[in-house]
This record gives sequence, structure tokens and C-alpha cells, in this order.
Amino acid sequence: MNDIDTQTDEFLWLEEIEGDRAIEWVEAQNRASVARLCDAGFEADKAVLTAQFNSDARIPAIVQRGGFVYNFWTDAAHQRGVWRRTTLADYRSDSPDWDVLLDLDALCASEGESWVWHGAQTLPPGHERALISLSPGGSDAGVVREFDMVSRRFVADGFIVPVAKTAVSWVDADTVLLGSAYGGDVTSSGYARTVRQWRRGTAIEDAPIVFEVEAGDMAASGSCSHDPAHRFLWFTRSIAFYRNQCFYQPIGGDRVRLDLPEDADVDIGHGRLLVRPRSMLAGFPPGSLLTIGIDEFIAGSRDFTPVFTPTPKRALESWVNLKSGVVLTVLDNVASVIEFADAATGWSVQPVPGVPANSAISVRELSADDYESDALLFNVSGFLTPDQLMLGSPHQAPALLKQLPAQFDATGLTVRQYEATATDGTAIPYFFVAPEGGPPAGGFPTYLYGYGGFEVSLTPYYLATQGALWCRTGGAFVLANIRGGGEFGPDWHKAGIRAGKKIAQDDFAAVAADLVTRGLSTPARILGSGGSNGGLLVGNMLTRHPAAFGAIICAVPLLDMRRYTKLLAGHSWIAEYGDPDIAEDWAFLHEISAYQLVQAGQTYPPAFINTTRRDDRVHPGHARKMAAKLQSMGYDTIYYEQAEGGHGAGADASQRAFFYALSFAFMRQTIGKYRGV
Repeated sequence: MNDIDTQTDEFLWLEEIEGDRAIEWVEAQNRASVARLCDAGFEADKAVLTAQFNSDARIPAIVQRGGFVYNFWTDAAHQRGVWRRTTLADYRSDSPDWDVLLDLDALCASEGESWVWHGAQTLPPGHERALISLSPGGSDAGVVREFDMVSRRFVADGFIVPVAKTAVSWVDADTVLLGSAYGGDVTSSGYARTVRQWRRGTAIEDAPIVFEVEAGDMAASGSCSHDPAHRFLWFTRSIAFYRNQCFYQPIGGDRVRLDLPEDADVDIGHGRLLVRPRSMLAGFPPGSLLTIGIDEFIAGSRDFTPVFTPTPKRALESWVNLKSGVVLTVLDNVASVIEFADAATGWSVQPVPGVPANSAISVRELSADDYESDALLFNVSGFLTPDQLMLGSPHQAPALLKQLPAQFDATGLTVRQYEATATDGTAIPYFFVAPEGGPPAGGFPTYLYGYGGFEVSLTPYYLATQGALWCRTGGAFVLANIRGGGEFGPDWHKAGIRAGKKIAQDDFAAVAADLVTRGLSTPARILGSGGSNGGLLVGNMLTRHPAAFGAIICAVPLLDMRRYTKLLAGHSWIAEYGDPDIAEDWAFLHEISAYQLVQAGQTYPPAFINTTRRDDRVHPGHARKMAAKLQSMGYDTIYYEQAEGGHGAGADASQRAFFYALSFAFMRQTIGKYRGV
């Protein structure tokens, strides 16, 4: 190893999340950032963002349970939110009569805690009890508390799990399956190592362990199906990302490990097994969706029927498993296509009628527990098209339920899709949103966003904030579909992991270069932005491709690839990045370890690096150390750390508005100054 690999980490002390010296440094950084960024433009942007985040015109997301649809809602009067319900018929009205079940702001005030909502599971079929998950400050770890839906109170002697990374599933009114890191049942990645069958009235530690994985695995999990026609328990041994062993156990029957490749996605429901392999399976290519009866499979049959077969430009993004068949969300060159594979007709596939074209669409079941229903919710949007929520079915054109009013005037803006050419000749698509007509002299100030990891697809979405605060004032927004994502299936993802992570990052630089080649922008007017894995991406734009960018925004990032496996959940990402403790892996990891790659005497663009102290997924030490190292070498680097927010941008709307306004202020002060506004 060379000097860059073995140098002493002089900023290691910043990994002490609550250390006095580290907190003093953070507070000084925050004061300096506020002084630099919080100008009149910042205040105006924050007001716009706050109004958007708190607007009563937003579409309430719903799921049906029994006779009600449920929603969790935040607004100006309820910053932490209310959990509420109404009927579907009333939801259709302009002013639904919501019945509030839990006021989280009131709970925070009464308990002196900063709770953030993390969801609720109600017990079918009556839905009189719920398991509510609450996080302190937005971290991944949280508490689970049983809630009585009739009395609207927490059950004092009910199922209660202290703060931990926890997954819990109802089995019946007196039994849950509990996978929790609480109490020491922890893997090397910090997740649950065991699943316990926990009976009401007993202590967690006395609950029998019914499933267990190795300490070096990622996690153990268990759940229960409540379909009256197909009741079963389901256990997963997550060895690593993309490596799982699945175990199926009919209620009252024996548990069976499914003989499937560990890299396959697996779904069971309505008596059928669905498998999406990441490698060849039974002669079918990676990214296919295959089906077979679960009883037939356990009996030894491997006579799969293909429900979806990929092509180079068509990939399966997701699916919904209904009794009548499977609804497919397909990405066709990153555009959504919704199809239905009909079980009654031998899995023939037809487009779902009446679905809007040229839109980004996500599909989910309306009901969480009506296993006979085929009612579907369609979320429809586009970069310049406000969100729509529609209700339909596989055979019925969806009808509008709710429409988000326009958040900005899109007149004169246009969307185009281009392709950049990667260093190996691969075409890398990207979306370009900007004012119509040619660019101004010197090109558009361009906000270029990317991710490129964990098989996450970046698809069009309504640009409520970027449209209002950036594109309307003359800027361009670019969404890059680089390798490492899922836009073109498993092989597109595999090409951007481990040693290929450097290739994926170079794809992003190729998009920036293509913008210049097309005369749309210039390097000084391009800002590279990304968060989490995307933070590693743009951290490498700073250190490896500094001449291609005029500024960088690096959010909740991992950047120190020498130590990432030792920090919080980092060990769980070895399948994506590699293991720095293995010499062969460090040989390629050190080439993308942005923290180690920082050198004095370079021409790095200005950088805004930010994170949250409550991020218990990606350690805030990554961001802290990177900013400190850059500043120690005299580079123009701004750092801001939210006290709350977990792996995100804040614990409530006011915190998120403040954070995003900081980012837009940074953009204005760097690449935005070329707009002449």
C-alpha cells in the first residue's frame, strides 16, 4: 500500500458523534454556514419551501385497512404529524372528515421527546390494535409501542420494544414475531440476529428464538401472512445485500428453505411463488419475473412460467401480486409502462387501460388486507406535471382521486432525454429540464443529480422545489441514470458495484461532459449533487473530476472507504462496495475513497457538505472529516449538520425547509451567480 492508504487520520476525533470537541467544531461550522448562506434569498426560498411542505393542497397518501383509509399527515399546525383515518367515500370529497387517532405533536409535548413517525401495523381483520414505530429525532432505530385503536391510547402493559433497529409482525392478537437489535441479538451490521415469537404478558428476553442467523450476516427477519386462504410464516436470512435465504412455513406446518439462488428477489402470495433472479435461473435471464405454485415448487417442480422477460431497454421496476394476476411496473428506457399478467389466461400480458402516457407511475394495492380485491392506487407525475393519485384496477382505467395543484409555473420549460457516452462506449441516459430555446451565453447553470447504487432507479418526479426555485429563474435540472442503479435491470446494477463503482462515477462525469459538448452548459456552471451513496459519488467528482464541476453538494455521505465497514451500518454494504480489509478489494476501493484522495494544491470547486447528527445509517463522521480535511488545506468548503433528521434532511417540515434553502443559497452563490438574477 502507498502513503495515501496508510496516512494517519488526524480527524478521527470527529467520529465521536457526541464528543465535546467534535460538537464544538460542528457548532462553529454551523454558525459560519448560517452567516455565509442565510441571506435575503435564503429567507425567500425558505418561505416558499415551508409553504410547499405544509400546504393543505398536498395529496394525503392512503392505505385501506378494513372499512377505513389511513393517512399520516403533517402541516403548519402539526409539525410532527397526526395519524388519522376516514372512509374511502369521504376521502374522495374536497374536504374529508378525518378522524385523528394519534397527535404526535401532543405526544412529544407530553413526553418531552422528539418523536418522528415511522409507521404502524394494525391487526387484521378487526384493526383494533396497532404496533406503532416512533423514532427519536428521525434515526433508523426507534421504539415500538402497542396502541389501542378503540380507546386511542397506548397499551400500558402491551407489546413495547425500547429504542433499537426493530421489525415486528402480528401473528395474532396475543403473538408477534420480533426481530430486534435490542438486548444484544445483533449482527456485525447492527441489525437483528434473531427472530423471537413473543407472547403477550411475557418479557422479550424470555420469548423463544424461532429463527437465528450468523453473527457475520446482515440481518434476520420474520413476518406473517394474514390471507385467510393462504396463511404462512416467512423468515429471511439476509447474508448480505442481494444475498438472502428464504424460509416458508405454512401455519401449523413444517418450515422449508426454498431452493432458490441467494441473489433472487422472492415474493409469495395467493398460493404462488414469484421469483426475480439476478442471475440465470432455469434458462431465464436475469431480471425476469417467474411464477410457479408454491406447493408445486416445494414438491420439487421447477416448471416456472415467465411473467416478464427483460430486453436491453426494458426492465422490471416492481410488481403487485394480486389474486387475479400480477401488475407489472416496467421501465422502458426509464419511462413507466404498466402491464397486467393475467393468471386466468395463462399469464398473458396486456397494458393496463387508461394509464397516462409519458409519465412516471408507481402502483400499489389500495387495501392492505383485502386479499380478494384488485383495487389499485396509481401515483402519476412528471418533472413538470403535478402529482395525481388515481384509483383503478388491472381491467379498469384509473379515475382521478386527488390532484396536486401546480407548485410553479411550468410555462416555457421543457423536458428532454439525452445520452452521454461513457469511457467504455456505453450510452448513459439522462433527463434535462430547462427553459425552452437555447441556453444563455456560457450555458445554463445546471443542477446535476445522481445516485448510481443499490439497484435504485432514478425516474422522473414532480420538480416542486427545483422547478419553483431553480428552473423558473433560468436554471437547468439534470437527472443522470448512471450504472449502479436499476434502470435497466440487474446487469446495469452489477456493472456499477465493487470495482465497477469507479465506472459508475465516471458515468456521472461523462454526463457533465456531454452537457458541455452539447453547448448546454460549461463546467463552471455545473453543480454535482448527491446524497448517501450519491454523496460518495459527488465526493469523487470533487477529488477525481474537479475540472468538470463548478460546485458540489454532498449530503449524508459515506466518503472514508477505509473505515466505512466499522461505522454504524457500513458492514452491511460490503456486497455493494467491497471489503477494505481484504487487500484485493482495497486495491479498487482506495481509488474511490474520496476522503483519502483529498490532496493539497488542487483546483477543487466549492463544496457544501452536510449531514445529521441522528443519522445512524451513514455515520456523520464521514461528512465531518471530509469537510475538516478540505478546510485544513484551504479549500472553499461549507459544512452544516442538522441536530435531527436521521438519514435525511430534517425531522419535520421546518427543518427540511431550512436545510434545502441552505442548498439553494449555496447554488446561487456558486453556479447561480451566472444567471444575472
